Amino acid sequence: MGILFFFILLLSLVPRSHSFYGDVARDFKNKEDTLEVKVNKLSSIKTLLPYDYYSLGYCKPPVITNSALSLGEVLRGDRIKNSIYTLKMREAEYCKVACRVKLDANSAKKFREKIDDQYVINMILDNLPAAITFEASDWNGNKSKIPVTALPVGRKGYATEVSFVHLLMLFDLKNCFCFLLTSKSLAQGSEERHFIYNHLRFNVMYHEDPKTKFSRIVGFEITPYSVNHEYKKWENEKTELVTCTTNSDLLISNLPQEIDTDKEVVFTYDVLFESSDVKWESRWDSYLSRGTDNQIHWLSMFNSLWTLLLLSGVIAMVVVRTLYKDINSYNQLETQDEAQELTGWKLVHADVFRPPPNANLLCVCVGNGVQFFGTMLITIISGLLGFLSPSNRGGLITAMVLSWMFMGLFGDTTRRTCTRCSKARNGRRLH
Repeated sequence: MGILFFFILLLSLVPRSHSFYGDVARDFKNKEDTLEVKVNKLSSIKTLLPYDYYSLGYCKPPVITNSALSLGEVLRGDRIKNSIYTLKMREAEYCKVACRVKLDANSAKKFREKIDDQYVINMILDNLPAAITFEASDWNGNKSKIPVTALPVGRKGYATEVSFVHLLMLFDLKNCFCFLLTSKSLAQGSEERHFIYNHLRFNVMYHEDPKTKFSRIVGFEITPYSVNHEYKKWENEKTELVTCTTNSDLLISNLPQEIDTDKEVVFTYDVLFESSDVKWESRWDSYLSRGTDNQIHWLSMFNSLWTLLLLSGVIAMVVVRTLYKDINSYNQLETQDEAQELTGWKLVHADVFRPPPNANLLCVCVGNGVQFFGTMLITIISGLLGFLSPSNRGGLITAMVLSWMFMGLFGDTTRRTCTRCSKARNGRRLH
């Protein structure tokens, strides 16, 4: 067991800078090539129950297409579908109208429930999950981006009334939501309300090959905003909003969009493109590396190793001292009758050859243990060698299911061997 543990430890020390991510690069030749943003399930760490993205009143494309899913994706509850968000490669767009939705009582109730249960949206572009960032400013006006794991459906807060242009944006680390405060004329309601993120700012990072001039997507970030949009005349996608401009990413209105019955919600988005020096082969590094998390991981591993060695040494010392004491007492016996008397460890010397009362149950447990241990061993080694690609969603679950089925052969063989050795009545003897 110790040799196996050190073998796995040595495999984990192998450099993974050239790990195989198992994805196929997509080259974009023209600047007008279409980029399709896909939507996945609504997930929550509070309820652990996934929902379909279109179970809420979001904008829907004319035809909803389901993407092909692997076994692991189905088991983890993924539901990848197309969305109304369509981008043009390296073509910036501002204040683009997606659709408008009028919330009825049922839709507003669902939105509020999902916000209370901390549901988040998972979006995908070119097989890359969206990295969500919130903009925050300190008291000196210095802006910074704070990354979080996924896009919240909305936030809870108090109603604000803005009458001054200079705004101060604060960040709530507890709820990971942005709140807008004004330096003048702040009217705060006594009742907490729900607000939806209806304006998304897509920031797409690409890397251009200097030889072929082809571009590849290497990053995808989303910054959400809650904006109570206003307009004079509705003309579908050509509607001109008075709360934002199509010439820049400046949001004129800072009033959040409240969720309530008979409220009209206008969904909009911005598209920004940014050139990056990150190559396509390394685009997953930002998702896999978490700063100091790797150091914490290694520290915990070595702490567990030393604790295991210390406890094993203490148990070994106790067993050796007990055996040494019994052996000395056996050597000091004077007569042959005293030497043949069963005392100490001699009382259990034949118990290992005696079948247990529930031999069948013991053999089943041993077989299942071999099957479980083999599954974990194959999965860990495959992950350490880089065979489980992070771009292959559900690959880990698929590998575990296939390994479990394969190790069933060894588990059944172990069960049969154990049954034969224990000479159980209902055991099947192998010839």
